[in-house]
Amino acid sequence: MTPKRLFSVAMRLCASFLFFHLLLLADDKPNVILIMTDDQGYGDYSCHGNPLLQTPALDKLHSESVRLTDFHVAPMCTPTRGQLMTGMDAMRNGATAVCQGRSMMGNGIKLMPEYFAEAGYATGHFGKWHLGDSYPHRPQDRGFQETLHHPAWGITSLADHFGNTYWDPWLKHNGEEKRYKGYCTDIFFDEAMGWMKKQKEADKPFFLYLPTNTPHVPNWVDEEYSKPYADVGTYNGVEVPAAFYGMIANIDENMAKLEDFLVREGLKKNTLLIYLNDNGTQSREASEIYNAGMQGYKRGMLDGGHRVACFWRWPEGLWAGKDIADLTQVQDILPTLAEFCNLPKLSKDIDGSSLAKLMQGEQLKLKDRKIVIQYSNREVSGVRWDHAIVLWDKWRLVGPEKLYDIATDPHQDKNVVDQFPDVAKAMREHYQQWYAEAKIRFDTPRYITVGSDANPSLTLYSNDWQGGYCDNPPNLVAADTIGYWDIEVAEAGTYEIELRRWSESANIPLRSGVQGEKIPANRPFSGYVGARPIHYASLEVGGFQATKVPPSDAAKVTFTAKLKAGKTKLNTLFSDVDGNPLCSAIYVKVTRK
Repeated sequence: MTPKRLFSVAMRLCASFLFFHLLLLADDKPNVILIMTDDQGYGDYSCHGNPLLQTPALDKLHSESVRLTDFHVAPMCTPTRGQLMTGMDAMRNGATAVCQGRSMMGNGIKLMPEYFAEAGYATGHFGKWHLGDSYPHRPQDRGFQETLHHPAWGITSLADHFGNTYWDPWLKHNGEEKRYKGYCTDIFFDEAMGWMKKQKEADKPFFLYLPTNTPHVPNWVDEEYSKPYADVGTYNGVEVPAAFYGMIANIDENMAKLEDFLVREGLKKNTLLIYLNDNGTQSREASEIYNAGMQGYKRGMLDGGHRVACFWRWPEGLWAGKDIADLTQVQDILPTLAEFCNLPKLSKDIDGSSLAKLMQGEQLKLKDRKIVIQYSNREVSGVRWDHAIVLWDKWRLVGPEKLYDIATDPHQDKNVVDQFPDVAKAMREHYQQWYAEAKIRFDTPRYITVGSDANPSLTLYSNDWQGGYCDNPPNLVAADTIGYWDIEVAEAGTYEIELRRWSESANIPLRSGVQGEKIPANRPFSGYVGARPIHYASLEVGGFQATKVPPSDAAKVTFTAKLKAGKTKLNTLFSDVDGNPLCSAIYVKVTRK
Protein backbone atom coordinates (compact mmCIF):
# COMPACT_ATOMS: atom_id res chain seq x y z
CA MET A 1 0.00 0.00 0.00
CA THR A 2 1.43 3.33 -1.02
CA PRO A 3 2.13 6.06 1.54
CA LYS A 4 -0.63 8.14 -0.06
CA ARG A 5 -3.08 5.26 0.30
CA LEU A 6 -2.03 4.67 3.92
CA PHE A 7 -2.59 8.32 4.70
CA SER A 8 -6.05 8.23 3.11
CA VAL A 9 -7.07 5.15 5.09
CA ALA A 10 -5.69 6.64 8.30
CA MET A 11 -7.65 9.82 7.74
CA ARG A 12 -10.87 7.87 7.14
CA LEU A 13 -10.26 5.84 10.29
CA CYS A 14 -9.68 9.02 12.28
CA ALA A 15 -12.83 10.53 10.85
CA SER A 16 -14.80 7.39 11.70
CA PHE A 17 -13.39 7.36 15.22
CA LEU A 18 -14.25 11.03 15.69
CA PHE A 19 -17.75 10.45 14.32
CA PHE A 20 -18.47 7.57 16.72
CA HIS A 21 -16.87 9.48 19.59
CA LEU A 22 -19.22 12.39 18.95
CA LEU A 23 -22.16 9.99 18.80
CA LEU A 24 -21.18 8.61 22.20
CA LEU A 25 -20.89 12.13 23.60
CA ALA A 26 -24.28 13.03 22.15
CA ASP A 27 -25.86 10.05 23.93
CA ASP A 28 -24.07 10.89 27.21
CA LYS A 29 -26.31 13.71 28.38
CA PRO A 30 -24.62 16.10 30.79
CA ASN A 31 -26.15 16.46 34.20
CA VAL A 32 -27.12 20.03 35.00
CA ILE A 33 -26.96 21.81 38.36
CA LEU A 34 -28.39 25.32 38.38
CA ILE A 35 -27.72 27.24 41.60
CA MET A 36 -29.20 30.67 42.23
CA THR A 37 -28.56 32.55 45.47
CA ASP A 38 -31.05 35.06 46.83
CA ASP A 39 -29.84 38.68 47.15
CA GLN A 40 -26.10 38.08 46.85
CA GLY A 41 -24.64 40.89 44.74
CA TYR A 42 -21.91 40.93 42.10
CA GLY A 43 -19.50 42.44 44.63
CA ASP A 44 -20.25 39.81 47.29
CA TYR A 45 -17.50 37.40 46.16
CA SER A 46 -13.81 37.52 47.04
CA CYS A 47 -12.96 36.46 43.46
CA HIS A 48 -14.60 39.73 42.31
CA GLY A 49 -12.42 41.77 44.63
CA ASN A 50 -14.37 42.01 47.89
CA PRO A 51 -11.81 43.09 50.51
CA LEU A 52 -13.53 41.41 53.49
CA LEU A 53 -15.70 38.51 52.38
CA GLN A 54 -13.94 35.17 51.92
CA THR A 55 -15.51 32.73 49.42
CA PRO A 56 -12.82 30.13 48.64
CA ALA A 57 -15.14 27.50 47.14
CA LEU A 58 -16.79 30.07 44.87
CA ASP A 59 -13.36 31.42 43.94
CA LYS A 60 -12.35 27.91 42.85
CA LEU A 61 -15.54 27.53 40.83
CA HIS A 62 -14.87 30.93 39.24
CA SER A 63 -11.37 29.81 38.20
CA GLU A 64 -12.74 26.65 36.56
CA SER A 65 -15.63 28.36 34.76
CA VAL A 66 -16.65 30.38 31.77
CA ARG A 67 -17.69 33.71 33.31
CA LEU A 68 -20.32 36.04 31.86
CA THR A 69 -19.04 39.43 33.01
CA ASP A 70 -21.84 41.63 31.62
CA PHE A 71 -24.76 39.40 32.61
CA HIS A 72 -28.11 40.87 33.65
CA VAL A 73 -31.25 39.85 35.51
CA ALA A 74 -34.16 41.82 36.95
CA PRO A 75 -33.48 43.77 40.16
CA MET A 76 -35.98 41.64 42.14
CA CYS A 77 -36.60 37.99 43.01
CA THR A 78 -39.66 36.88 41.07
CA PRO A 79 -39.03 38.64 37.73
CA THR A 80 -35.58 37.06 37.50
CA ARG A 81 -36.90 33.61 38.39
CA GLY A 82 -39.72 33.77 35.87
CA GLN A 83 -37.30 34.87 33.16
CA LEU A 84 -34.95 32.01 34.07
CA MET A 85 -37.67 29.36 33.93
CA THR A 86 -39.36 30.59 30.73
CA GLY A 87 -36.58 32.24 28.71
CA MET A 88 -39.09 35.10 28.28
CA ASP A 89 -39.01 38.73 29.45
CA ALA A 90 -40.90 39.33 32.70
CA MET A 91 -43.47 41.62 31.08
CA ARG A 92 -44.23 38.86 28.57
CA ASN A 93 -44.44 35.91 30.96
CA GLY A 94 -46.50 37.89 33.49
CA ALA A 95 -44.31 37.54 36.60
CA THR A 96 -43.11 41.10 37.13
CA ALA A 97 -43.39 41.55 40.91
CA VAL A 98 -42.94 39.68 44.17
CA CYS A 99 -46.64 39.57 45.08
CA GLN A 100 -50.07 41.11 44.26
CA GLY A 101 -50.79 38.39 41.73
CA ARG A 102 -47.63 39.14 39.76
CA SER A 103 -45.45 36.38 41.17
CA MET A 104 -47.21 33.88 38.90
CA MET A 105 -46.30 33.24 35.28
CA GLY A 106 -48.93 32.89 32.59
CA ASN A 107 -50.89 29.65 32.50
CA GLY A 108 -49.65 27.25 29.88
CA ILE A 109 -46.16 28.71 29.38
CA LYS A 110 -43.70 25.84 29.13
CA LEU A 111 -40.92 25.92 31.72
CA MET A 112 -37.32 24.73 31.82
CA PRO A 113 -37.96 21.55 33.87
CA GLU A 114 -40.68 20.46 31.45
CA TYR A 115 -38.20 20.56 28.57
CA PHE A 116 -35.70 18.55 30.61
CA ALA A 117 -38.32 15.98 31.62
CA GLU A 118 -39.29 15.49 27.98
CA ALA A 119 -35.62 14.90 27.16
CA GLY A 120 -35.46 12.04 29.66
CA TYR A 121 -33.98 13.89 32.62
CA ALA A 122 -34.95 13.51 36.26
CA THR A 123 -35.94 16.97 37.50
CA GLY A 124 -35.44 18.16 41.08
CA HIS A 125 -35.97 21.46 42.88
CA PHE A 126 -34.61 22.26 46.33
CA GLY A 127 -35.01 25.77 47.78
CA LYS A 128 -36.87 28.89 46.80
CA TRP A 129 -39.59 29.03 44.14
CA HIS A 130 -41.49 32.36 44.41
CA LEU A 131 -43.54 31.78 41.27
CA GLY A 132 -46.90 30.96 42.82
CA ASP A 133 -48.10 28.94 45.80
CA SER A 134 -51.36 27.42 44.56
CA TYR A 135 -52.17 24.94 41.78
CA PRO A 136 -51.19 25.02 38.90
CA HIS A 137 -48.30 27.36 39.72
CA ARG A 138 -46.33 25.29 42.23
CA PRO A 139 -43.00 23.69 41.20
CA GLN A 140 -44.51 20.20 41.18
CA ASP A 141 -47.16 21.48 38.74
CA ARG A 142 -44.59 22.98 36.38
CA GLY A 143 -42.28 20.09 35.57
CA PHE A 144 -40.39 19.21 38.76
CA GLN A 145 -40.72 15.55 39.71
CA GLU A 146 -39.18 16.21 43.13
CA THR A 147 -39.43 19.45 45.09
CA LEU A 148 -38.51 20.62 48.57
CA HIS A 149 -39.27 24.28 49.12
CA HIS A 150 -40.75 27.02 51.25
CA PRO A 151 -43.64 29.18 50.01
CA ALA A 152 -43.60 32.76 48.68
CA TRP A 153 -40.48 34.91 49.02
CA GLY A 154 -38.93 33.04 51.91
CA ILE A 155 -39.06 31.50 55.34
CA THR A 156 -41.10 33.92 57.54
CA SER A 157 -43.17 35.08 54.55
CA LEU A 158 -46.89 35.45 55.11
CA ALA A 159 -47.61 32.18 53.24
CA ASP A 160 -45.08 30.27 55.35
CA HIS A 161 -45.76 28.03 58.34
CA PHE A 162 -46.53 30.36 61.24
CA GLY A 163 -43.49 31.00 63.44
CA ASN A 164 -41.06 29.28 61.06
CA THR A 165 -37.33 29.99 61.30
CA TYR A 166 -34.14 29.15 59.39
CA TRP A 167 -33.38 26.37 61.90
CA ASP A 168 -35.41 23.15 61.89
CA PRO A 169 -37.86 24.69 59.42
CA TRP A 170 -41.18 23.43 58.12
CA LEU A 171 -40.80 22.83 54.37
CA LYS A 172 -43.02 21.42 51.64
CA HIS A 173 -41.87 18.13 50.14
CA ASN A 174 -43.87 17.39 47.00
CA GLY A 175 -46.74 19.38 48.48
CA GLU A 176 -46.72 17.81 51.96
CA GLU A 177 -45.51 19.99 54.84
CA LYS A 178 -42.80 18.36 56.95
CA ARG A 179 -40.30 19.56 59.52
CA TYR A 180 -36.58 19.14 58.83
CA LYS A 181 -33.60 19.25 61.17
CA GLY A 182 -30.79 21.74 60.62
CA TYR A 183 -30.16 25.10 58.99
CA CYS A 184 -32.18 25.85 55.85
CA THR A 185 -29.29 26.18 53.37
CA ASP A 186 -27.60 23.04 54.71
CA ILE A 187 -30.89 21.16 54.36
CA PHE A 188 -31.40 22.16 50.73
CA PHE A 189 -27.85 21.18 49.75
CA ASP A 190 -27.92 17.90 51.70
CA GLU A 191 -31.30 16.84 50.34
CA ALA A 192 -30.25 17.80 46.81
CA MET A 193 -27.09 15.69 47.06
CA GLY A 194 -29.12 12.73 48.34
CA TRP A 195 -31.47 13.09 45.38
CA MET A 196 -28.58 13.32 42.89
CA LYS A 197 -27.05 10.16 44.34
CA LYS A 198 -30.31 8.31 43.71
CA GLN A 199 -30.37 9.47 40.09
CA LYS A 200 -26.78 8.31 39.61
CA GLU A 201 -27.65 4.89 41.02
CA ALA A 202 -30.59 4.72 38.62
CA ASP A 203 -28.29 5.74 35.74
CA LYS A 204 -30.57 8.71 35.06
CA PRO A 205 -29.32 12.13 33.87
CA PHE A 206 -30.59 14.87 36.15
CA PHE A 207 -31.50 18.54 36.11
CA LEU A 208 -31.17 20.04 39.57
CA TYR A 209 -32.45 23.53 40.37
CA LEU A 210 -31.05 24.67 43.73
CA PRO A 211 -32.13 28.26 44.49
CA THR A 212 -31.17 29.10 48.07
CA ASN A 213 -33.31 31.42 50.21
CA THR A 214 -30.12 32.97 51.62
CA PRO A 215 -28.61 35.57 51.90
CA HIS A 216 -32.08 37.19 51.84
CA VAL A 217 -33.42 38.84 55.01
CA PRO A 218 -34.12 38.15 57.86
CA ASN A 219 -30.33 37.78 58.10
CA TRP A 220 -30.29 34.71 60.32
CA VAL A 221 -27.17 32.53 60.50
CA ASP A 222 -25.14 30.68 63.11
CA GLU A 223 -22.60 32.84 64.92
CA GLU A 224 -19.68 30.72 63.69
CA TYR A 225 -20.25 32.21 60.23
CA SER A 226 -21.06 35.80 61.21
CA LYS A 227 -18.57 36.31 64.05
CA PRO A 228 -15.44 36.75 61.87
CA TYR A 229 -17.18 39.69 60.19
CA ALA A 230 -18.76 41.04 63.37
CA ASP A 231 -15.28 41.19 64.87
CA VAL A 232 -14.19 43.57 62.09
CA GLY A 233 -16.78 46.10 63.24
CA THR A 234 -16.55 48.78 60.58
CA TYR A 235 -14.75 49.14 57.26
CA ASN A 236 -13.98 52.65 55.99
CA GLY A 237 -16.67 53.96 58.29
CA VAL A 238 -19.32 51.44 57.15
CA GLU A 239 -20.74 48.91 59.58
CA VAL A 240 -19.87 45.44 58.30
CA PRO A 241 -23.06 43.40 57.58
CA ALA A 242 -21.87 40.44 59.58
CA ALA A 243 -24.97 38.25 59.35
CA PHE A 244 -25.30 38.90 55.61
CA TYR A 245 -21.67 37.99 54.98
CA GLY A 246 -22.09 35.02 57.33
CA MET A 247 -24.93 33.61 55.23
CA ILE A 248 -22.70 33.82 52.14
CA ALA A 249 -19.89 32.10 54.06
CA ASN A 250 -22.33 29.28 54.83
CA ILE A 251 -23.30 29.06 51.14
CA ASP A 252 -19.61 28.85 50.26
CA GLU A 253 -19.12 26.03 52.73
CA ASN A 254 -22.00 24.16 51.13
CA MET A 255 -20.48 24.72 47.70
CA ALA A 256 -17.30 23.04 49.00
CA LYS A 257 -19.38 20.07 50.22
CA LEU A 258 -21.10 19.89 46.84
CA GLU A 259 -17.72 19.88 45.09
CA ASP A 260 -16.50 17.01 47.29
CA PHE A 261 -19.72 15.11 46.53
CA LEU A 262 -19.39 15.53 42.76
CA VAL A 263 -15.77 14.35 42.81
CA ARG A 264 -16.50 11.43 45.14
CA GLU A 265 -19.45 10.23 43.06
CA GLY A 266 -17.60 10.63 39.76
CA LEU A 267 -20.10 13.25 38.59
CA LYS A 268 -17.94 16.33 38.18
CA LYS A 269 -16.63 15.78 34.65
CA ASN A 270 -19.99 15.42 32.96
CA THR A 271 -21.97 17.86 35.11
CA LEU A 272 -22.67 21.35 33.84
CA LEU A 273 -22.81 23.55 36.94
CA ILE A 274 -24.21 27.08 36.64
CA TYR A 275 -24.01 29.53 39.54
CA LEU A 276 -25.67 32.96 39.56
CA ASN A 277 -27.43 35.37 41.89
CA ASP A 278 -30.93 36.73 41.32
CA ASN A 279 -30.37 40.48 41.69
CA GLY A 280 -28.07 43.04 43.27
CA THR A 281 -27.05 42.80 46.90
CA GLN A 282 -29.77 43.28 49.51
CA SER A 283 -27.34 44.98 51.88
CA ARG A 284 -26.80 48.71 51.50
CA GLU A 285 -23.72 48.37 53.72
CA ALA A 286 -22.31 45.62 51.51
CA SER A 287 -22.81 47.79 48.43
CA GLU A 288 -20.92 50.63 50.13
CA ILE A 289 -18.05 48.37 51.21
CA TYR A 290 -17.58 46.87 47.74
CA ASN A 291 -19.76 46.85 44.63
CA ALA A 292 -17.22 46.22 41.83
CA GLY A 293 -17.38 49.88 40.77
CA MET A 294 -21.14 49.89 40.29
CA GLN A 295 -23.84 52.02 41.88
CA GLY A 296 -27.05 50.63 43.32
CA TYR A 297 -28.33 47.44 44.88
CA LYS A 298 -31.49 45.29 44.97
CA ARG A 299 -34.61 46.92 43.45
CA GLY A 300 -32.50 49.64 41.81
CA MET A 301 -32.40 50.50 38.11
CA LEU A 302 -28.65 51.10 37.89
CA ASP A 303 -26.25 48.26 37.13
CA GLY A 304 -25.70 47.47 40.81
CA GLY A 305 -29.31 46.30 40.91
CA HIS A 306 -29.31 43.96 37.92
CA ARG A 307 -25.78 43.05 36.79
CA VAL A 308 -24.86 39.80 38.54
CA ALA A 309 -22.38 36.93 38.54
CA CYS A 310 -22.85 33.95 36.25
CA PHE A 311 -20.36 31.05 36.21
CA TRP A 312 -20.61 28.01 33.88
CA ARG A 313 -18.42 24.98 34.61
CA TRP A 314 -18.47 21.82 32.48
CA PRO A 315 -15.10 20.04 32.43
CA GLU A 316 -16.06 17.87 29.44
CA GLY A 317 -17.66 20.62 27.43
CA LEU A 318 -16.18 24.05 28.20
CA TRP A 319 -12.71 25.56 28.56
CA ALA A 320 -12.01 26.85 32.06
CA GLY A 321 -11.03 30.38 33.02
CA LYS A 322 -12.64 32.28 30.17
CA ASP A 323 -14.38 35.67 30.47
CA ILE A 324 -17.15 36.63 28.05
CA ALA A 325 -17.85 40.35 28.05
CA ASP A 326 -20.79 40.34 25.60
CA LEU A 327 -24.10 41.67 26.85
CA THR A 328 -26.00 38.63 28.16
CA GLN A 329 -29.12 38.03 30.24
CA VAL A 330 -30.82 35.38 32.35
CA GLN A 331 -33.22 34.62 29.48
CA ASP A 332 -30.21 33.19 27.59
CA ILE A 333 -29.78 30.28 30.00
CA LEU A 334 -32.69 28.14 28.73
CA PRO A 335 -31.78 28.31 25.01
CA THR A 336 -28.12 27.66 25.87
CA LEU A 337 -29.03 24.58 27.90
CA ALA A 338 -31.35 23.45 25.12
CA GLU A 339 -28.37 23.35 22.76
CA PHE A 340 -25.95 21.74 25.21
CA CYS A 341 -28.44 19.11 26.42
CA ASN A 342 -30.33 18.45 23.19
CA LEU A 343 -33.68 19.51 24.68
CA PRO A 344 -36.89 19.50 22.62
CA LYS A 345 -37.51 22.46 20.34
CA LEU A 346 -38.18 25.60 22.39
CA SER A 347 -41.24 27.81 22.13
CA LYS A 348 -41.05 30.52 19.47
CA ASP A 349 -41.77 33.04 22.27
CA ILE A 350 -38.29 32.67 23.82
CA ASP A 351 -36.55 36.06 24.19
CA GLY A 352 -33.09 34.74 25.07
CA SER A 353 -30.31 33.62 22.72
CA SER A 354 -28.13 30.53 22.93
CA LEU A 355 -24.60 31.25 24.13
CA ALA A 356 -23.37 27.73 23.43
CA LYS A 357 -21.19 28.53 20.41
CA LEU A 358 -19.86 31.66 22.12
CA MET A 359 -18.87 29.63 25.18
CA GLN A 360 -17.24 26.89 23.10
CA GLY A 361 -15.26 29.33 20.98
CA GLU A 362 -17.13 28.63 17.75
CA GLN A 363 -18.48 32.19 17.75
CA LEU A 364 -16.37 35.23 18.56
CA LYS A 365 -19.15 37.66 19.42
CA LEU A 366 -22.92 37.74 19.80
CA LYS A 367 -24.98 39.55 17.22
CA ASP A 368 -25.74 43.16 18.12
CA ARG A 369 -28.87 43.33 20.25
CA LYS A 370 -30.82 45.52 22.61
CA ILE A 371 -32.54 44.05 25.66
CA VAL A 372 -35.16 45.46 28.02
CA ILE A 373 -35.58 44.98 31.75
CA GLN A 374 -38.97 46.02 33.14
CA TYR A 375 -40.32 45.00 36.52
CA SER A 376 -42.62 46.26 39.28
CA ASN A 377 -40.94 47.57 42.42
CA ARG A 378 -43.87 48.08 44.79
CA GLU A 379 -46.95 49.00 42.77
CA VAL A 380 -47.96 46.59 40.01
CA SER A 381 -48.53 48.83 37.02
CA GLY A 382 -46.99 47.71 33.74
CA VAL A 383 -47.14 51.37 32.68
CA ARG A 384 -44.91 52.48 29.84
CA TRP A 385 -41.37 53.23 31.14
CA ASP A 386 -42.27 52.31 34.74
CA HIS A 387 -39.07 50.72 36.10
CA ALA A 388 -37.78 50.09 32.58
CA ILE A 389 -34.15 49.93 31.44
CA VAL A 390 -32.84 49.41 27.91
CA LEU A 391 -29.37 47.89 27.49
CA TRP A 392 -27.34 48.07 24.27
CA ASP A 393 -23.69 47.00 24.40
CA LYS A 394 -22.26 49.35 27.10
CA TRP A 395 -25.12 51.85 26.90
CA ARG A 396 -27.82 52.00 29.59
CA LEU A 397 -31.04 53.96 29.06
CA VAL A 398 -32.62 54.21 32.50
CA GLY A 399 -36.15 55.41 31.87
CA PRO A 400 -36.59 57.54 28.76
CA GLU A 401 -34.26 60.42 29.72
CA LYS A 402 -31.16 59.04 31.46
CA LEU A 403 -28.39 57.61 29.29
CA TYR A 404 -25.13 56.21 30.67
CA ASP A 405 -22.01 54.84 29.00
CA ILE A 406 -20.72 52.27 31.45
CA ALA A 407 -17.55 51.76 29.39
CA THR A 408 -16.34 55.16 30.62
CA ASP A 409 -18.70 55.66 33.58
CA PRO A 410 -19.34 52.31 35.35
CA HIS A 411 -20.68 54.10 38.43
CA GLN A 412 -23.32 55.79 36.24
CA ASP A 413 -22.76 59.31 37.54
CA LYS A 414 -23.01 61.23 34.26
CA ASN A 415 -26.19 61.41 32.20
CA VAL A 416 -25.04 61.80 28.56
CA VAL A 417 -28.46 61.79 26.89
CA ASP A 418 -27.90 65.27 25.41
CA GLN A 419 -24.48 64.32 24.03
CA PHE A 420 -25.69 61.16 22.27
CA PRO A 421 -29.24 61.90 21.08
CA ASP A 422 -29.07 59.32 18.27
CA VAL A 423 -28.16 56.54 20.68
CA ALA A 424 -30.99 57.49 23.04
CA LYS A 425 -33.44 57.73 20.12
CA ALA A 426 -32.56 54.25 18.85
CA MET A 427 -32.96 52.78 22.34
CA ARG A 428 -36.30 54.53 22.91
CA GLU A 429 -37.59 53.25 19.56
CA HIS A 430 -36.57 49.71 20.46
CA TYR A 431 -38.38 50.02 23.78
CA GLN A 432 -41.58 51.32 22.15
CA GLN A 433 -41.69 48.37 19.76
CA TRP A 434 -40.93 45.92 22.56
CA TYR A 435 -43.51 47.42 24.92
CA ALA A 436 -46.35 47.36 22.37
CA GLU A 437 -46.13 43.56 22.23
CA ALA A 438 -45.09 42.90 25.82
CA LYS A 439 -47.99 44.91 27.31
CA ILE A 440 -50.54 42.70 25.56
CA ARG A 441 -49.10 39.65 27.27
CA PHE A 442 -48.72 41.52 30.57
CA ASP A 443 -52.47 42.18 30.60
CA THR A 444 -53.34 38.49 30.23
CA PRO A 445 -54.77 37.21 33.56
CA ARG A 446 -53.11 34.35 35.42
CA TYR A 447 -55.56 31.93 37.04
CA ILE A 448 -55.40 29.66 40.06
CA THR A 449 -57.40 26.48 39.45
CA VAL A 450 -59.71 25.20 42.20
CA GLY A 451 -61.53 21.88 42.32
CA SER A 452 -59.23 19.97 39.97
CA ASP A 453 -58.69 16.23 40.32
CA ALA A 454 -54.97 16.98 40.70
CA ASN A 455 -55.58 19.31 43.66
CA PRO A 456 -59.21 19.21 44.88
CA SER A 457 -58.39 21.16 48.06
CA LEU A 458 -56.06 24.15 48.06
CA THR A 459 -55.28 27.33 49.94
CA LEU A 460 -55.23 30.78 48.37
CA TYR A 461 -52.71 33.22 49.87
CA SER A 462 -52.85 37.00 49.89
CA ASN A 463 -49.43 37.25 48.23
CA ASP A 464 -51.08 35.83 45.10
CA TRP A 465 -54.15 38.08 45.10
CA GLN A 466 -54.85 41.13 42.95
CA GLY A 467 -54.98 44.09 45.30
CA GLY A 468 -53.05 45.71 48.11
CA TYR A 469 -49.56 44.68 49.18
CA CYS A 470 -49.93 41.83 51.69
CA ASP A 471 -46.83 39.62 51.70
CA ASN A 472 -45.03 39.96 55.05
CA PRO A 473 -45.61 39.41 58.80
CA PRO A 474 -46.30 43.13 59.42
CA ASN A 475 -49.08 42.95 56.78
CA LEU A 476 -50.54 39.97 58.61
CA VAL A 477 -50.50 41.83 61.91
CA ALA A 478 -52.02 44.99 60.40
CA ALA A 479 -54.76 43.05 58.53
CA ASP A 480 -55.89 46.16 56.65
CA THR A 481 -55.54 45.18 52.98
CA ILE A 482 -58.14 44.32 50.34
CA GLY A 483 -57.67 41.93 47.41
CA TYR A 484 -59.27 39.24 45.24
CA TRP A 485 -58.13 36.13 43.36
CA ASP A 486 -58.60 35.26 39.70
CA ILE A 487 -59.65 31.60 39.80
CA GLU A 488 -60.81 28.94 37.40
CA VAL A 489 -63.32 26.43 38.74
CA ALA A 490 -62.23 23.15 37.17
CA GLU A 491 -65.45 21.27 37.76
CA ALA A 492 -69.00 22.34 38.62
CA GLY A 493 -70.13 21.19 42.04
CA THR A 494 -70.40 21.94 45.72
CA TYR A 495 -67.45 23.69 47.34
CA GLU A 496 -66.53 24.32 50.96
CA ILE A 497 -64.74 27.64 51.32
CA GLU A 498 -62.95 28.60 54.56
CA LEU A 499 -61.96 32.20 55.30
CA ARG A 500 -59.15 32.87 57.75
CA ARG A 501 -57.35 35.98 58.94
CA TRP A 502 -54.47 33.98 60.50
CA SER A 503 -52.99 30.89 58.84
CA GLU A 504 -54.25 27.39 59.54
CA SER A 505 -50.91 26.53 61.17
CA ALA A 506 -51.40 29.43 63.61
CA ASN A 507 -55.08 28.61 64.32
CA ILE A 508 -55.66 31.96 66.05
CA PRO A 509 -59.19 33.45 66.38
CA LEU A 510 -60.12 35.96 63.68
CA ARG A 511 -60.42 38.86 66.10
CA SER A 512 -57.38 38.09 68.22
CA GLY A 513 -53.89 39.45 68.19
CA VAL A 514 -50.81 37.60 69.37
CA GLN A 515 -47.93 38.17 71.69
CA GLY A 516 -45.34 40.17 69.79
CA GLU A 517 -42.48 37.76 70.26
CA LYS A 518 -44.42 35.07 68.40
CA ILE A 519 -44.58 37.12 65.20
CA PRO A 520 -41.83 36.04 62.79
CA ALA A 521 -40.36 39.22 61.34
CA ASN A 522 -37.14 41.05 60.70
CA ARG A 523 -37.55 43.22 63.75
CA PRO A 524 -38.98 42.42 67.21
CA PHE A 525 -42.57 43.18 68.16
CA SER A 526 -43.53 43.80 71.74
CA GLY A 527 -46.81 43.44 73.57
CA TYR A 528 -50.18 42.22 72.31
CA VAL A 529 -50.52 43.10 68.63
CA GLY A 530 -52.85 42.48 65.73
CA ALA A 531 -56.31 42.38 67.32
CA ARG A 532 -59.01 43.43 64.82
CA PRO A 533 -62.75 44.04 65.50
CA ILE A 534 -63.97 41.53 62.91
CA HIS A 535 -67.77 41.09 63.13
CA TYR A 536 -68.90 40.16 59.61
CA ALA A 537 -67.33 37.78 57.10
CA SER A 538 -68.47 37.99 53.47
CA LEU A 539 -67.80 35.87 50.38
CA GLU A 540 -68.55 36.51 46.71
CA VAL A 541 -67.59 34.02 44.02
CA GLY A 542 -69.16 32.79 40.78
CA GLY A 543 -72.56 34.33 41.46
CA PHE A 544 -72.61 33.15 45.10
CA GLN A 545 -72.88 35.86 47.78
CA ALA A 546 -73.20 35.40 51.56
CA THR A 547 -72.33 37.07 54.86
CA LYS A 548 -71.97 35.47 58.28
CA VAL A 549 -71.31 36.61 61.85
CA PRO A 550 -68.70 34.20 63.23
CA PRO A 551 -68.49 33.38 66.97
CA SER A 552 -66.05 35.59 68.86
CA ASP A 553 -63.58 32.72 69.29
CA ALA A 554 -63.80 31.40 65.72
CA ALA A 555 -60.53 30.96 63.80
CA LYS A 556 -62.34 30.52 60.48
CA VAL A 557 -65.64 31.06 58.73
CA THR A 558 -66.94 28.33 56.43
CA PHE A 559 -69.29 28.76 53.48
CA THR A 560 -70.80 26.11 51.22
CA ALA A 561 -71.38 27.22 47.64
CA LYS A 562 -72.48 25.60 44.39
CA LEU A 563 -70.19 26.82 41.63
CA LYS A 564 -70.23 26.49 37.87
CA ALA A 565 -67.11 25.53 35.98
CA GLY A 566 -65.21 28.44 34.46
CA LYS A 567 -63.25 31.58 35.23
CA THR A 568 -64.36 34.00 37.90
CA LYS A 569 -63.17 36.18 40.79
CA LEU A 570 -63.16 35.21 44.45
CA ASN A 571 -63.77 38.20 46.76
CA THR A 572 -63.81 38.16 50.56
CA LEU A 573 -64.25 40.83 53.20
CA PHE A 574 -64.00 41.09 56.96
CA SER A 575 -65.81 44.14 58.38
CA ASP A 576 -66.66 45.58 61.79
CA VAL A 577 -70.05 45.75 63.52
CA ASP A 578 -70.93 48.95 61.62
CA GLY A 579 -70.06 47.36 58.27
CA ASN A 580 -66.81 49.25 57.82
CA PRO A 581 -64.31 47.25 55.74
CA LEU A 582 -61.26 45.97 57.64
CA CYS A 583 -59.48 43.55 55.28
CA SER A 584 -59.96 40.62 52.98
CA ALA A 585 -59.44 37.08 54.23
CA ILE A 586 -55.69 36.57 54.05
CA TYR A 587 -56.03 32.80 53.68
CA VAL A 588 -58.87 31.03 51.84
CA LYS A 589 -59.13 27.25 51.63
CA VAL A 590 -61.26 25.92 48.76
CA THR A 591 -62.31 22.26 48.73
CA ARG A 592 -64.45 20.44 46.16
CA LYS A 593 -66.89 18.17 48.01
